[in-house]
Amino acid sequence: MANLSLEALLEELRHQQDWLMVQDLDGVCMPLVLDPLTRVMPAAYIRSAARLQGRFCVLTNGEHAGRRGVNPLVERALAGTANPAIEGLYLPGLAAGGVQWQDRFGQITYPGISTAELATLDALPAKILKGLREQLTPLLPELSEAEREAVYERTILANPLSPTINLNALFSRLTGDVERQQQLQQRSLAVMQTLLAQAEANGQEACFFLHLAPNLGNSGGVEVLKPAAPGNVGTTDVQFMLRGAVKEAGLLALINQHIARRTGTAPLGEAFNARSAPADHAQLLELCQRSIPVEQMPVLVGVGDTITSEPDGEGGWRRGGSDRGFLTLLQELGHPFGRSNRVVLVDSSAGEVDRPSLQDPELKGLSDPEDPLKPDVLVPGGPDAYVAWFEQLATELGA
Repeated sequence: MANLSLEALLEELRHQQDWLMVQDLDGVCMPLVLDPLTRVMPAAYIRSAARLQGRFCVLTNGEHAGRRGVNPLVERALAGTANPAIEGLYLPGLAAGGVQWQDRFGQITYPGISTAELATLDALPAKILKGLREQLTPLLPELSEAEREAVYERTILANPLSPTINLNALFSRLTGDVERQQQLQQRSLAVMQTLLAQAEANGQEACFFLHLAPNLGNSGGVEVLKPAAPGNVGTTDVQFMLRGAVKEAGLLALINQHIARRTGTAPLGEAFNARSAPADHAQLLELCQRSIPVEQMPVLVGVGDTITSEPDGEGGWRRGGSDRGFLTLLQELGHPFGRSNRVVLVDSSAGEVDRPSLQDPELKGLSDPEDPLKPDVLVPGGPDAYVAWFEQLATELGA
């Protein structure tokens, strides 16, 4: 499937004047872990990202700020050696699926979000805890009340813009018990569906949606849960997110900002943001073709790890994964603009979360023979191999 090495990609970029790398975080520049609070980001990676100023940005469903955000990882990695807010060492780009913008000095804005929506999100973690106590406690009879409360605390990610149920801590208690893992998935999803229905009943019917990671694609506008199976835990995260907070729309916002920095004019409009973007993939592609002059479009490099593909039982495939949408759109944008856009897929299977591996030549669980997404570069060495290459990229082509 892939036909380029990382070395060949670097050689291509050596000959490009205008390029933009859009990169996911977890599973790409650091291994996947059961508890987000234990993540470690290499200091050398952070400094390399800063050297690629103007050519690099992040696009993640996680968040920049908050206890479980990325900024604390940057601060810990640089503790005693640098002040990221003064030296501009925070990771620039979009978080929370595309609705939390941060510059390299850590200045954060929330384009397109109302105070009422923020209030709803702020109240959710306490409601999620109540729901977990009601729904999951019967599935965990072997745990004491104190043990359950401790694991619930690790399960609820109180992200300001995307409160999340992360099942990794619970799954680690039930290793190999696929039936109960599936029950945890279903009941956790039910908790969030109830909270979504409550928000809609309170007049916010067009404000929020549930993002499942990983997932099996979209059915009728609703993401499809990937059930746990032997050797692959499937969906680990159920995120309560702002509608419009999808990476495809975030990609367009990042392209728009990149062109504005280079030319002084934002082709999609100064106020364009992920929430004002079209919701449909084809409409996003058409908007770019209609609004962006060909000569202003940069060469794009997209880097992610989370794509899925499973047989649907009817001769077709259910495709999903939180990086699939933006990587596919990035790939498709290359054709009408005459750009050799590249998709890089990093193997995140060696972390603490069960994931399919790139070591399988058929990429089972990740892709399929009819998959329209065709990664150009595979990184079977995982985050360590990617970060080593990224540092080389910054050394050669950075400031």
